[in-house]
Amino acid sequence: MWDMSFYKNKKILITGHTGFKGAWMCQLLLMAGADVTGYALEAPTQPALFDLCQLSDQMHSVIGDIRDLAHLKEVFAACQPEIVIHMAAQPLVRESYKNPVHTYETNVMGTVNVLECVRTTASVKSFLNVTTDKVYLNKEWEWGYRENEELNGFDPYSNSKSCSELVTCSYKNSFFTGTDVAISTARAGNVIGGGDFAADRIIPDCIRAAQAGQDIIVRNPYSTRPYEHVLEPVVAYLMIAQAQYEDQKYAGNYNVGPNDSDCLITGELVSLFCRKWNEKTGSSIRWIDRYDGGPHEASFLKLDCSRLRRTFGWTPTWNVETTIEKIVEWFDVYFQNGDISTCMKQQILDFCK
Repeated sequence: MWDMSFYKNKKILITGHTGFKGAWMCQLLLMAGADVTGYALEAPTQPALFDLCQLSDQMHSVIGDIRDLAHLKEVFAACQPEIVIHMAAQPLVRESYKNPVHTYETNVMGTVNVLECVRTTASVKSFLNVTTDKVYLNKEWEWGYRENEELNGFDPYSNSKSCSELVTCSYKNSFFTGTDVAISTARAGNVIGGGDFAADRIIPDCIRAAQAGQDIIVRNPYSTRPYEHVLEPVVAYLMIAQAQYEDQKYAGNYNVGPNDSDCLITGELVSLFCRKWNEKTGSSIRWIDRYDGGPHEASFLKLDCSRLRRTFGWTPTWNVETTIEKIVEWFDVYFQNGDISTCMKQQILDFCK
């Protein structure tokens, strides 16, 4: 059901557009000919993919905090979006232990503010709240969580995203029933890809170590995660937003994750990265296990994506091996001072074939 041409001239507002996932979404929508407005804080990393690709020159980029309701309302009034995709968040588990109040303010009240703007902006027809696979009460079992499982994330980040889901459900029931606004949430797995420079994420940690010619330190190599290329959820989000725009029967909650065969333990993922990086660059990097006794994180997490498959005929496009190859390709271009924007666009075209 995904149709890139649907987005031509559509007015789209994206929160969190300066982040890693937001930059990939903006680039794809610009290639589709959409009229894109972004609302977010300054890019959260240095360097930042959004800045490297000079995306602010190609769209209406507004720097603002989603906790600032008055400013957010001004932006909604100015751009009159038809589709709103909410991705702005404090996205890191470890950071949420350090700054829980900020995490809850951003991830819960930020969602309230965005939904309040949707409620009071007549142009909006489709709203998608992007959350996480970590919203579920994690029972450390071996099968994937379904959309009807209990929401009760353990740590402040995961729990705040559970709350964001509940806020969305309440607003949907209280204010959007019987209206022409379709509301959905999407719960994605662990997203990886070229251009991610964040702290406390496994692929950026690998890249920083490879760049420095050092061993990769893996603090929790035996945790199982649903790793997927960033384009998997980005395209799924746009597919859901389009489908519910055209027919509200598609509104709901959706998991977006890889096939079970691509749910790897972190050590396996890093081993695959080392092999692909060494093949590409002639290096000889390796990783070492150095558990640091950090705060609690789930050790086993998988998603059941049957609903997305059944509803849309969706399947993942790239397996984990192809995903790592694309990541290595992107960062090799980056380190060679090549044209990363062209590389990014080509990867989007390859994916969308």
